Amino acid sequence: MASATILVLNGPNLNLLGVREPETYGRETLADIEESCLEHAAALDLAVDFRQSNNEGQLVDWIQEARESADAIVINAGAYSHTSIAILDALKACELPIIEVHLSNIFARERFRHHSYVSAVAKGVICGLGGQGYILALDAIAYLLENEAPKD
Repeated sequence: MASATILVLNGPNLNLLGVREPETYGRETLADIEESCLEHAAALDLAVDFRQSNNEGQLVDWIQEARESADAIVINAGAYSHTSIAILDALKACELPIIEVHLSNIFARERFRHHSYVSAVAKGVICGLGGQGYILALDAIAYLLENEAPKD
């Protein structure tokens, strides 16, 4: 598992963390979460490629590129979780371990948020724990890479 690269993708409006609906999403910024992920990943001997886009097509492009450049994906697709079959199809095609993250508990919110296309291909889903969810996702990825890797 040494130096595996984890693509951490963030979808629409996550660039507004800390100022957008802090009662729901908290005051932590995306930069704060990125810094925490980089620190934690280093302790796990993982490299993190942390990205955010408001554009569905850009997220799809990055997922497709991950087939060649990453060992796993942590994704918070934001609202695209509930609407994007294109992201679902790209994640299916990448054939990498995927952990889905949501800052809020999507099951305690509006009914339309209860369904996620991403969940259909994720090894696991972490929701409702704020930025800590990303740290837990990195732990899960480290575990998956260590325990699901082909044995020589």
